[in-house]
Amino acid sequence: MVSKMEKKPQPAWGVPKGIVLLATPEGWRTSILTREGGMLCGRLEVPINMDPQDARAAVALMVTGLARDFHDTAVEVSWDPPREPWSWTAQVAFVAESEPSPGTEGQTPS
Repeated sequence: MVSKMEKKPQPAWGVPKGIVLLATPEGWRTSILTREGGMLCGRLEVPINMDPQDARAAVALMVTGLARDFHDTAVEVSWDPPREPWSWTAQVAFVAESEPSPGTEGQTPS
């Protein structure tokens, strides 16, 4: 008897492609844009008076971790120059596979 292959359930959110980070009087807010056309919005759980550079680092760490854990993919976040003093945007890109070191092509790990 042939068993059916079980499909791994898809994550509830798609692969990230962009980030919007906003400083509001109530705290830091994020919107994560996905390659599938979705958007996830929420609060960044960091102190309200956190330095903007630290807030950008926190949301970048969150997004790279979620992409790794839910989609088994590595991504990197590149922040765009700010257009407003309270708003930042970033692009999220796949990390290219690392090239093999010279002289190791065709070798298998021991």
